[in-house]
Amino acid sequence: MIRDRVAFLFLGETLLIPHLFPIVEALADLAPDLPQDLWVSTSMHEALIGGWLAERPGSAIRIRRAPGFGQVAVDAGTNPPLPAKLPMLARLAPRLARVPVAVCAEQTSLWLPRVLPMLPTRFVKTSHGVGSMSARDDRRRRAAWRTLVPSERERQTYLVRGMPPERIVATGYVKAEFRQRSYARPDFAETRPVLLYNPHWQQHRSSWWRWGEQVVRQVLAEGKWNLIFAPHQRLVERAPEVQALCDQLQGRGDVHCDYQSFAAVDGSYTAVADAYLGDTSSQVLEFLMRPRPCVFLNAQQAAWAEDPSYAMWVAGEVVDSLDALLPALARAPAEHSRFAEAQAAMAEESLGDTSGAASARAAREILDVLAARRP
Repeated sequence: MIRDRVAFLFLGETLLIPHLFPIVEALADLAPDLPQDLWVSTSMHEALIGGWLAERPGSAIRIRRAPGFGQVAVDAGTNPPLPAKLPMLARLAPRLARVPVAVCAEQTSLWLPRVLPMLPTRFVKTSHGVGSMSARDDRRRRAAWRTLVPSERERQTYLVRGMPPERIVATGYVKAEFRQRSYARPDFAETRPVLLYNPHWQQHRSSWWRWGEQVVRQVLAEGKWNLIFAPHQRLVERAPEVQALCDQLQGRGDVHCDYQSFAAVDGSYTAVADAYLGDTSSQVLEFLMRPRPCVFLNAQQAAWAEDPSYAMWVAGEVVDSLDALLPALARAPAEHSRFAEAQAAMAEESLGDTSGAASARAAREILDVLAARRP
């Protein structure tokens, strides 16, 4: 028998956690007696989430180990090696079949309703990134019963693709309400402005492969910034030289390298940096919740001005050569006023509501799906 219960799938990278956990908390506040199963893939996920749930003794939330659960070393939140996702989902499917609603933040979990349309569970997919390069045409997305997006602008990008309007709901930016972020400000040796360099992990979108190491070394050689080098968690999977560079820089007082800890994905660095340097990562939009100077690296020599995939580049100067990098960074604070209005508009249009109501809206959508699922 299917009884009222909601499953949350914490099966992917730890970067997904801040997009899901605020909804868990909001749902517990709205429906404290509703059982929630939080399926986790590794002991790192279990440790992080379990620590936060200790604040809710006696709640109806329980952590459950997904089939193929991985025991890993537990520390301050290093993104762990993940068990193979598809075998895990295949073994999890019979258990989810007894749950009316499952919530996920990534497309891989949507293979279940995609290839098993007879599965009685209705999937709610919440966004884990924003920005113009999201893979909205992925066929798995159509298998979600409800898709939660941050803004009306983002919602329209799905509607123009023919998605049913009643299944696409703008809630606001859930991650903005993640309470457990560390706000880790590195302990630099000298007081200088802090620059965050945040390259994307996909090669065709990233500045790393062509320019990345030179960018880091140029900024440090100039000696005007304290640098946080915090690329996307998955960059090191495809570019192991990232770890080698960070090992070489270890011990310096002017740079903080973080390619794997939870602080790199919980919003800490976008909160503490004075300026942002990147390419196409959606983290720039989180940075722009409080507008500050930005510089973008056009390492791929993209014809970006008319390309909606690069819409975020209106928020700062775009650098087309490495020789132009340091002058652009030097100008950025003084020229920020030229971009401040575009930054604020971009953040509002992309993130929607960041006032604190997004996770409650998402929770109410889940309750609506649950109510509609009842016989």
